[in-house]
Amino acid sequence: MSRKKRTQISSRKEPRQVRSTELVTAILDAAIQVLAKEGAQRFTTARVAERAGVSVGSLYQYFPNKAAILFRLQCDEWRQTTELLSSILGDSRKPALQRLRTLVHTFIRSECDEAAVRVALDDAAPLYRNAPEAKEARASSARAMDNFMREALPNASKSQQSLAAKLIKTTLSTVGKQFSETPRTPAEIKAFAGALADMFCAYLDGLANPGSPLRIAGPKRARQASNTSSI
Repeated sequence: MSRKKRTQISSRKEPRQVRSTELVTAILDAAIQVLAKEGAQRFTTARVAERAGVSVGSLYQYFPNKAAILFRLQCDEWRQTTELLSSILGDSRKPALQRLRTLVHTFIRSECDEAAVRVALDDAAPLYRNAPEAKEARASSARAMDNFMREALPNASKSQQSLAAKLIKTTLSTVGKQFSETPRTPAEIKAFAGALADMFCAYLDGLANPGSPLRIAGPKRARQASNTSSI
């Protein structure tokens, strides 16, 4: 029985010299521009090479095909998101709910700023959704959120902490993607992120203080919270 040929998604080699690093950077920058303008369906190595001002042969030294370029862009996006999640939620110098608000504002703004590229990468996701790098990215994000929940909800059960982590992470990702698919003004982004952060904080407050009356911030208090947490 013949085995289906698998598309190579890894880079051919890593740049070791300054000139090579600059070439790869130029290729990736061009790829982002082409992806944002053309989308995943019309994304080609020829268009990327032309935009980068290099020959297709030079591009192929590092990326064997367009799938490898898309995979590199996706890996970079996974790494940046994981670092963002870990750096904000892991900053124990700040109160837990303040960290969560900062994360929501930062994440939603990032989703809107990079919406075109993210949508195109999602279209190409079947190429690499089961790659080891994808699994590690999901695991790293889950660990960061789980660690945060243990700190934010020290008296909650492990199952409650786990559910809260999954609920917030899934909601933030899904709602953020949907919201960013339509062009938004800075005011709309700030208002939406503030409302979403209020919802998450109220949920965690309820878990941390079971039986207590639900405390909902008034308009003035909500605006103040959004202003102090937005970065």
